This record gives sequence, C-alpha cells and structure tokens, in this order.
Amino acid sequence: MEVLPIARGVETQRPHAKPPVIERENYDGIIHYLEHGYPNPRVRWHCHDEYELHLIVSTSGRLFVGDYIGEFSPGHLVLTGPRLPHNWISSSVPEEGVVLRDMILQFAHDPLEQAAKSIPELRELLPLLERSTYGIEFLDFGAEAEAYFLRIRGSHGAERFAHFLQFMCQLARSSNYRLLSNATIRSFDDEATLAKVNAVLSYITENYRDPISAEVLAEQMGMSLSKFSRFFRKTTGNSFTDFVSRIRINKACQLLMNTDQYVTNVCYDVGFHNVANFNRRFLQVKGVTPKEFRRQSDGRFGA
Repeated sequence: MEVLPIARGVETQRPHAKPPVIERENYDGIIHYLEHGYPNPRVRWHCHDEYELHLIVSTSGRLFVGDYIGEFSPGHLVLTGPRLPHNWISSSVPEEGVVLRDMILQFAHDPLEQAAKSIPELRELLPLLERSTYGIEFLDFGAEAEAYFLRIRGSHGAERFAHFLQFMCQLARSSNYRLLSNATIRSFDDEATLAKVNAVLSYITENYRDPISAEVLAEQMGMSLSKFSRFFRKTTGNSFTDFVSRIRINKACQLLMNTDQYVTNVCYDVGFHNVANFNRRFLQVKGVTPKEFRRQSDGRFGA
C-alpha cells in the first residue's frame, strides 16, 4: 500500500521552498498588526480567540474559512470571527517564495463590547462583528484596505486606534460583501488535532487530481473509517466526499474561466472520472452547469 506523507504530518506548503526571512509584528493596545510572506509557518488551518482582518497583497490560491472553500487573489479581504478556523494556501509561488503576502489585523471582542456600552457611536460596529462568525469577504475593497493597513502599521496610540475605527466603520457600512461559511464552525484548541486537520487538507489540496481514498487516509491517521468521517465533518463542516468535490470544482471554475478547454477535458483534468457525475456535482455546488458557468464568466470577464 502507498505510504502517504500524511503519516509524517504534511505541512501546508511545499517542502522544498524556504520561508522568506522578513516578518513584521507589533502590538499597540488592543490592535495586533502582523505581516508575513509565503511560505511561512503561520500558514496553516488554525483558529484563535481574536477577530482577524486578513488582506492578501500577492499570489493567488485557495482559501478555507469554516466550511467554505474558494479562491483568492491580490486584494482579497476577509474578516473572520473568534474561533472560526481559516487558512490561505497559495499556488504557483516562485521557488524563492514571496516576501509579503499577508497583512493582518487581530483584535479582541471584550474591549470593543465594553466600550460600546458607554460610547454609543461604537455600537455601529456590533452587527459587523456578529456577521463575522461566518467569515465576511469584502468585494472590491483591496486598494482602500491596504491604505488603512499601512496607516495603522505606521501609527500608534490614539492615532492608530482612530485609523482602526475609521477602517471598521467603512466595513460596517459596506453592502458589497458576502458571507462565506454556511456554519459557524468552532475549531479545536489542541495542536495535535490541528496538525491532523492540516495534514489532511494539505494532502487533498495537493493531490486533488488523483484518486483520493478516505479509507487510506483514515488508516494513515490510525482511525477507523467511521471515526475519520466524523472527525473530518466536525473539523471542516463538510463530508469527505463533498470536500474533495468542492476542491475539484473550484479548480474547474478556474479552468473554465481562464482556458478554452472542452468541458470534458476540464472534468478529467481536475480529478473527476465521469462527465455526468462532474456535471451533476458542479450544478449542486455552483447552481449552474459548467457550460452555463463559462458563458456567464465570459459575459462578466470577457473583453
């Protein structure tokens, strides 16, 4: 039987790439600013008690927020709520990696909630924070968001907090957003469980074109199939089969938008082995057939 790398605890990034050295991190009051490149040890399926505003400034790839699986590119801005698991995995990264991929703001709930009790103006932010339990992607806000990140990074004290509030106010008033996760999943605290989740997600993401067996993965993790299935659904919000299908369909969407491959070729290229099943699963996930998806994409993105 093939020995999978999952048995050794697969990392979320390519093992031959070396992480860039530069990383910046600073705290000031309730606001934690962080930026880093890719690959980086911080890039993994994880969660924390703080809210997180996460801006991608370089590379494209796949994001995982709760039970949501989607694509990201530069300018991608997401707010995740406390304990909502998330990860961004880049693809087509140069061998030397990239020095700056992520700009991040983390902040706690209690200080804002307590302040809102005595400062009525801050109550405007509370509905935004409530929505973030599902993960919020803000659309067409990347350039403006980066300017806010830079102002917050370059200031401190009351000035920094003022920039932060102005940023949050803009997001709270925006109607150009979408909620990501269908469920308010809360992940585990222990590193051993998070490492197992990372190993599984990384293996699927890297090998989606090949046959992927839940039975083999369960054996590699020392679990029965039924225990593995329960573990996978509890930690990702998806059944194993649905998760693999969604990974493949997301890749199919890229190919349908960016190439002129026949739908049949796309089907096999992303790991499906039956065109009828591919069409059925695509319709379930996207609400349209692959051909209709391409037609709509041409109308939206074409010249």
